[in-house]
Amino acid sequence: MNDYFTEKIESWYDDNKRELPWRDTHDAYLIWISEIILQQTRVAQGYDYYLRFVRRFPDVLSLARATEDEVLLMWQGLGYYSRARNLHRAAKMICGMDAFPNTYDQIRSLPGVGDYTAAAIASFAFGEAKAVLDGNVYRVLSRYLGIDTPIDSTQGKKEFRALADEMLDTHHPALYNQAIMDFGAMMCTPSANCMECPLAESCHAREHDRVSELPVKSRKTSVQKLHLIYIYCRAKGHILLRRRGKNDIWKGLYEPLTANRQSTEATDKGVLQWLKDKRTTTLKRGVKHQLTHRLITADFHLLQLDSMDEMPPEWMKENGYEWIAEDQRDAFATSRLVQELYKIVSLHDENL
Repeated sequence: MNDYFTEKIESWYDDNKRELPWRDTHDAYLIWISEIILQQTRVAQGYDYYLRFVRRFPDVLSLARATEDEVLLMWQGLGYYSRARNLHRAAKMICGMDAFPNTYDQIRSLPGVGDYTAAAIASFAFGEAKAVLDGNVYRVLSRYLGIDTPIDSTQGKKEFRALADEMLDTHHPALYNQAIMDFGAMMCTPSANCMECPLAESCHAREHDRVSELPVKSRKTSVQKLHLIYIYCRAKGHILLRRRGKNDIWKGLYEPLTANRQSTEATDKGVLQWLKDKRTTTLKRGVKHQLTHRLITADFHLLQLDSMDEMPPEWMKENGYEWIAEDQRDAFATSRLVQELYKIVSLHDENL
């Protein structure tokens, strides 16, 4: 069965593979960058980011020498910013080695690199016989073999790991890994294209009408709801920003006056007090922003001050805010939500 499966997958890939800039190379650095960018990101979205990123940081030394702010700015809008911070940390580690780590175990020890990413880099760059196992591979194997063990369970992860290793073409690991990932992304998609699938005749899910049932997940992802308030505060050609220090998805990014409406922290309560004490303009309410585990509702406000001195220096210092020239704001990496605020502010200014 393995030989038949491998032959069909690799033959399909030979005819249908996507032409991507990080393919047909054994440069571990370029493969590493592409794999990190494609974590939790569709190829269509990551494509241009990859080109810009490697143009700005063409090798590991240039990445290691950059500041975290520079790296985050190149990552702006891609989300999951811990990936960028881990890339930067790992680049510094690699520069302390003799060369880019060239085995699965060594690659796996880098910050931000998990089992899948290490297997991809090890096989693509160095030809190591390590099977990749991502969402696409789970889906292909589950359907083809009729495995209904939940993929998010301990038993499921162990079972699918063993199957992935068993099905691997150990003579051509890079070819096979790329083939099965593309097959899952383009042919055996969540909605499935069974009519054109070269494996349809031998697929368990197709034969038993279980395509929509597989793969199985045992639990649903809980979604946290947040209500954020953003106040775009400007005075004399400057705006108020701070670098986010909290250890969360937006760590290291810049933001204007911000408050979580549900929070009881002094900083959040202080910002909300500005809405009551100062004359603000409401720009837009109820802006929705969906993250993997969070649904954010945001309200945008504009606060125009006559002087920067109106903002208490002690409060600014305590909470990390500083005045920066408004025409320089794009030099500071921000989240997509703050980028949306900037667009709303620009539209408001145009309509004055």
